[in-house]
Amino acid sequence: MTERVFISSVQREFADERRVLRDFIERDPLLRRFFTAFLFEDLPASDRRADGVYLSEVDRCAIFVSLLGNEYGSEDANGRSPTAREFERATERGKTRLVFVKAADDAARQPKMRALVGQVGSQLIRRRFTTLAELRDALYASLVDHLERNGAIQTAPFDATPCPRAELHDLDPAKVDRFLGLAKHRRGFALGPGTPTEAALTHLDLLHEGSPTHAAVLLFAHLPQRFLPTSEVKCAHFHGAEVEKPIPSYQIYTGTVFELVDQAVDFVLSKIAAKVGTRAEGATTSVQYELPREAVAEAIVNAVVHRDYASNASVQVMLFSDRLEIWNPGELPSTLTLAALREPHPSVPRNPLLAGPMYLAGYIEKAGTGTLDILKLCRDAGLPSPEFRQEMGLFKQIFTRMQTPEATPEATGEVTGEVTGEVVRLLAVLRGEMARQDLQAALGLKHEEHFREAYLVPALDLQAIEMTRPDKPRSSKQQYRLTAKGRSLLANIQGGQDP
Repeated sequence: MTERVFISSVQREFADERRVLRDFIERDPLLRRFFTAFLFEDLPASDRRADGVYLSEVDRCAIFVSLLGNEYGSEDANGRSPTAREFERATERGKTRLVFVKAADDAARQPKMRALVGQVGSQLIRRRFTTLAELRDALYASLVDHLERNGAIQTAPFDATPCPRAELHDLDPAKVDRFLGLAKHRRGFALGPGTPTEAALTHLDLLHEGSPTHAAVLLFAHLPQRFLPTSEVKCAHFHGAEVEKPIPSYQIYTGTVFELVDQAVDFVLSKIAAKVGTRAEGATTSVQYELPREAVAEAIVNAVVHRDYASNASVQVMLFSDRLEIWNPGELPSTLTLAALREPHPSVPRNPLLAGPMYLAGYIEKAGTGTLDILKLCRDAGLPSPEFRQEMGLFKQIFTRMQTPEATPEATGEVTGEVTGEVVRLLAVLRGEMARQDLQAALGLKHEEHFREAYLVPALDLQAIEMTRPDKPRSSKQQYRLTAKGRSLLANIQGGQDP
């Protein structure tokens, strides 16, 4: 619910200032979410006395803003101006009063205005201003302070504030344990697997007076979207260069921030062109994607970690025939510009308590180098420099796709007939007998569920691969190998080359 702000002072002295303040409240991204502004001049013509109308508007408002200058204004039969009557009415009705006094001293004021300034000063704290910019900034600070005191907004970062309704049992100890294993292995983190969940969260500053913060929920909840519905990632693949229906492939991913990143990266890698090394190159193979995997991952991590989680929008990953676009809600910090992203710059994370664990788990490298790493990876791959844009409250990262003749035929993630591009890639990297984890690593994929659904199960259903332990499908020693059909399919797709 928005609160009504009544901007007082009908005298000509502040005509411009009052209109600017009204427009500022109604256009500011934060203030317009909580306030509507009212000026007496905005009312239509009416068969009512003016003094009765503006006093009734004072009664309707939640916040009374008064501007006091040099002129006292026209007086009624009792010698009181509208400005004085409005202030007295707001006081009687117990309204929140914000008073701004023009000029540093009272020498030029009319005597009655000087008395009114003194009367106001005896009741509340006044703010003085000399320029319109100072007045606007002072009003902004006062309104934000009002919101903070009423609990409408928090001064701490969003990820550090407690998540409403979330309790410790809503967090998954197994996810915390897996994170601790990664953090211990990759960064030498002090705590290891087996640490009690509450102790681990306390060490990571993810609890607020015993309750999980938003960061804790996003990192480790059984289902974060139960508490933060828009924390999902929407991925779409279009065959053309425009958004057109029907959409060939559209996925909405949910889960923790780790799972969101893994699923979104795997989605992109399963749809873009890839060059798979041949068996002549050795027992192991590599997959070279048309867009560097590390650059795609870094961009998606940026979008998930640095997005505005108070927004009702979601992160979007859209793959077109000529480009990859990654959008996240939120704007750059005021200390950064789009140009600064291409130069060494300080790290200013929107969600620092999210960024820390993502670094410990190896999803983020050195602070402040994310965009620089993306630019270098694309430059080293011979690709055009990605674009960074700020539009409509969204931060956009745009990569140009440069498919090469050497890329495998499944450039769009699909191959004519019954064999998908994902299956072809799986067949191409399979050397002898390999475990599921090794196949994922060879393909550069992290999310197990996506790998099983898009790669492993279709290849098994096609009988292009087989299990080494078919009688024990869930065995920890399970491995996979090509069948005769798989070798034949791969040879045909690769132009008859012996796989």
